Amino acid sequence: MTLAEIFYSLQGEGMLAGMPSVFVRTSGCNLRCAWCDTPYASWHPEGESITVESVVEKVKNFPARHVVLTGGEPMVAKDLPALASELAKCGYHITIETAGTIPPDGIRCDLASISPKLSNSTPAPGTISESWIQRHESTRLQVPVLQEWITKYPYQLKFVVSGADDLAEIRELLDALDPAMDRSNVLLMPEGTDVETLRSRQQWLVQVCLENGFRYCDRLHISLFGNTKGT
Repeated sequence: MTLAEIFYSLQGEGMLAGMPSVFVRTSGCNLRCAWCDTPYASWHPEGESITVESVVEKVKNFPARHVVLTGGEPMVAKDLPALASELAKCGYHITIETAGTIPPDGIRCDLASISPKLSNSTPAPGTISESWIQRHESTRLQVPVLQEWITKYPYQLKFVVSGADDLAEIRELLDALDPAMDRSNVLLMPEGTDVETLRSRQQWLVQVCLENGFRYCDRLHISLFGNTKGT
């Protein structure tokens, strides 16, 4: 597989925020989100080819029992199921960060951290080729695939929210997935890669969570380390 980076840090988002974890970031993505904060693993994928065995050995160098498989979109890496299986054999808790556009197909996973892409993710004309814009828009939401993930694994649905208009899309998707879904599994996260932007969107989003029973999702790593690699 092509690996963009591997590092040891605290989880910055979701139910396990603050948990010391090894992050294994694969390179490659089937989407092109406008606000992507890891372009080196998606828009302009880079990295080195490495075997599953070598990745596992690198993971063992860190004092953690939690591993986050992320990207890009880690599910496009053909060796990811083998990696997840080997990590599970070693007793690691495995979180997979995915957009939920690719079926899990039985992959080992203790927490599916699913980030369905709203229309705010679609690149603006002129920022990338029209073919990529069309591909992104036609691929970003796969309801049957999302349903497979949430029925087969412990999960969190993590939405990147840019503005109030996003809320109608979120509610519509949740109704399509499961109208009776436990709203505490739904996390709303302000879009932004700096503390000032996140704070500007924080208060109204907190109020939305209070009114709807959603969980507020901070971006702890931004406030601790900034928007940098290896964090």
